[in-house]
Amino acid sequence: MRIALPLTNGKLAMHFGHCERFAFVDVDLDTGVVVAEEVVTAPDHEPGLLPRWVAAKGAGIIITGGMGSRAEELFAQNGIRVVAGAPCEKPDVLVAQYLAGSLAVGENTCDH
Repeated sequence: MRIALPLTNGKLAMHFGHCERFAFVDVDLDTGVVVAEEVVTAPDHEPGLLPRWVAAKGAGIIITGGMGSRAEELFAQNGIRVVAGAPCEKPDVLVAQYLAGSLAVGENTCDH
C-alpha cells in the first residue's frame, strides 16, 4: 500500500493544495512495516491536478490536515481514500499511527 502525505516544512500540510512536497510511503500490509519512502516536490497548484498526480504515483490513501470537498470527490473518483483532519506531524509518525489504528483525526482544516 502506498500512502501520500502533503508536506510543508517537513510536516503534514494543513491544506494539501498549498503544500511544498509530498511524501509517498510504501507499506507492507502483511507486516505493517514501511518498506520505502519518497519525498518529491509537489507540482504547481492547479484545480484537479493533484488527485490525478497522486493517483499516477500509485497512492491509495492520502492523509492530510484538510482539503476542500471538491478535492475529496476527485480523490474518490481516482480510487484514493482521504483521511482528513490529521495533526501537523512528521510523516513517519502519522503513518505509524495510521497503521496502528491510533491516528487521531479532528475536523477537516479546510473550509472550502
